[in-house]
Amino acid sequence: MNEYNIDTCFHLAAQTIVDVAKKFPLSTFESNIKGTWNILEASRNCKTIKRLIIASSDKAYGTHSKLPYKESYPLHGEYPYEVSKTCCDLLAQCYFKTYNLPIAIARCANIFGGGDFNFSRIVPGTIRSLIFDENPVIRSDGTPLRDYLYVEDAVDAYLTLAENLDKNIIKGEAFNFGSGKPISVVDLVNLIIKISGKNYLKPKILNKAIAEIRDQYLSCEKAKKLLKWEAKFNLEDALIRTYEWYEKFFREK
Repeated sequence: MNEYNIDTCFHLAAQTIVDVAKKFPLSTFESNIKGTWNILEASRNCKTIKRLIIASSDKAYGTHSKLPYKESYPLHGEYPYEVSKTCCDLLAQCYFKTYNLPIAIARCANIFGGGDFNFSRIVPGTIRSLIFDENPVIRSDGTPLRDYLYVEDAVDAYLTLAENLDKNIIKGEAFNFGSGKPISVVDLVNLIIKISGKNYLKPKILNKAIAEIRDQYLSCEKAKKLLKWEAKFNLEDALIRTYEWYEKFFREK
């Protein structure tokens, strides 16, 4: 950071796969918790840093009975990935309060879009199955509600946060970024099937998901009010763009 006179840092790097975190908690903690304090400490010792954006997650909230999640809710992740993001978030808050680092925290919903090759995730996994004429697999019973954020909206959220970080009202604050329109997993998969035009394929529901939060979605009113930000893409249009990206990718491969 010092060598290249970095003034704005986006800390996005992490081990992001929930199932991997369950199998390998220590390496997840190493990446997500230690990785975050390394960035925070490097920033604290860098004279040129003016803006530091920390990628937390909606998973940092853990389980709450009242939805949607608001930024004022306490963070208490229970399972390995959630705990790693809770710790990351709290470390960022600590460095702002203790060292007055110019930090803002982004808590995004489930990000999807072309270029994601973690096919254990529901959107790319479903699309790949459909492209290869296979029934898509749902690990849960299909009913959990989730919030999904298209990757271009996520990029816009991070940039908007950085552009506003010079304002005192933004420094040290956390912001939710999502669509604000939760959908069940099975409805999401059926929507992707509709987009593919392969209505002869049906979701295969395993009902084997364990150690996962039941329902999870965000209130984005704070981002709308203070940052003038809201998602621009509706879910179906974003999924169409995503499906087309993977079709082109697999065709060329």
